[in-house]
Amino acid sequence: MRALLLAALLVAPAAAMEGHGHGDAVNNYTLVEEADITRFDGQWVANWEVQGWIGGDVNKFWWRTEGETKGPRLEQSEFQALYSRNIAMFFDAQIGLRHDIQPDARSYAVVGVQGLAPLFFETEAHAFFGFKGDVLLRLRQSFDLRMTNRLVVQPLFETDIYLTRVPERLIAPGPAIIEAGVLTRYEITRRVAPYVAVMFERRLGESARLAQAAGENPGGWSIRTGVRFWL
Repeated sequence: MRALLLAALLVAPAAAMEGHGHGDAVNNYTLVEEADITRFDGQWVANWEVQGWIGGDVNKFWWRTEGETKGPRLEQSEFQALYSRNIAMFFDAQIGLRHDIQPDARSYAVVGVQGLAPLFFETEAHAFFGFKGDVLLRLRQSFDLRMTNRLVVQPLFETDIYLTRVPERLIAPGPAIIEAGVLTRYEITRRVAPYVAVMFERRLGESARLAQAAGENPGGWSIRTGVRFWL
């Protein structure tokens, strides 16, 4: 599986760099969307979410990594490598691979779309087909409300919907995990913005009951502070 991921990393950038007319010059972009720390359930929790791309207007290689630590322990970590092709105004279709290190090692084939929906909703909708048999859908949406030239309020929402049971992760079929909240950032420059976020993250339904039965906290409210920046 690591060989497949390495192949994706080597092949996808080359595909993204193939010219598609004179307007498809090669550029790159990296965004640290989330780098924060909070105290939850008696422990310091650090979260990260970083993504970027290289390519042109039509073809791109996208990558993303995100995860969470509790104290010194890595709780979850995933990496995605995707080939992305523009299919409509402000929307790309994507296909590639995802690999998780924690809470257990497993890999997925990925297919989905990403872009700017009507009313300026940043939208990501992907399906993950696990090589161990698990299947899930992930939907993310957010939008920016610019209060001043530098102060931005960003409501956001994310949910994972599992189509299969994953006993190793205490996951039952159905809407399993939800994360929603409001992030307020102040743009010191266009590239750098510290933020404070009020977030609600929780397992749902039977997945929450499985977590409680295993002695785990199914989630709740938290206040996060961090920084967002792009390169």
